[in-house]
Amino acid sequence: MRIDLNADLGEGFGAWTMGEDEALMSLISSANVACGFHAGDPLIMDTTVRRAKALGIDLGAHVGFADLQGFGRRRMNVDLKELCAMVVYQLGALTGIATSAGHTVTHMSFHGALGNMAAADAALAEPLVRAVASFDSRLIISSSSSLAIEGAADKYGLRVATTFLADRAYDENGLLVPRGTPGAVVADHEQVMARVMQLLEAGTVTTLSGKRIAVNACSILLHGDTPGAVGLARSLRQNIEARGAVITPISQLVGS
Repeated sequence: MRIDLNADLGEGFGAWTMGEDEALMSLISSANVACGFHAGDPLIMDTTVRRAKALGIDLGAHVGFADLQGFGRRRMNVDLKELCAMVVYQLGALTGIATSAGHTVTHMSFHGALGNMAAADAALAEPLVRAVASFDSRLIISSSSSLAIEGAADKYGLRVATTFLADRAYDENGLLVPRGTPGAVVADHEQVMARVMQLLEAGTVTTLSGKRIAVNACSILLHGDTPGAVGLARSLRQNIEARGAVITPISQLVGS
């Protein structure tokens, strides 16, 4: 078995840091880098890209709403044309920095509220995915399970890597439970570990309501801003490898 272990990184801003990126990057195989809208800035992006290159880690653009104060986790009402332009803008920013550093952007993901909204709404997912395809049709979309995003990606010829969010609760449709809902964020590390082991052994996740549903994921996501993220990532990697699985970058798991 091969599986990707990825994390959201580069989510500081200026003098403010978020998470222990350097330590996390020694444990993961793919990085999702904030592109300056929900977090991140040019220098942080550059530093993160160069570390990823040095470690042989896949590089992804993590695009979201222009919402530094809310960390991109607030639902925003943005004109669709403007929103698509924001997505392309962020992809371009990270691609430019990656090019200057001699690295390549292999994938992208929609962050926070934008990702949750697109995953649940085909009418929103379709133009956003079209914008990604217009920028670079070779990009892989890393996404939690979503028929809306998968359908749009199929329409525009993009590949999708379904990602399991180990510390987030799911509903019976396979969508993430909104963060404001009690139990939406799984803080207990032993519970997170048990959820990952269930995914690896049975290919299922237990929803917030207690129902088991199938999740065909090739990647496991850790949030870099979660307290104790490095220790959790280290334990996850050790447990995954102890079961004979090989931690593999996302681009090597999704066919061309």
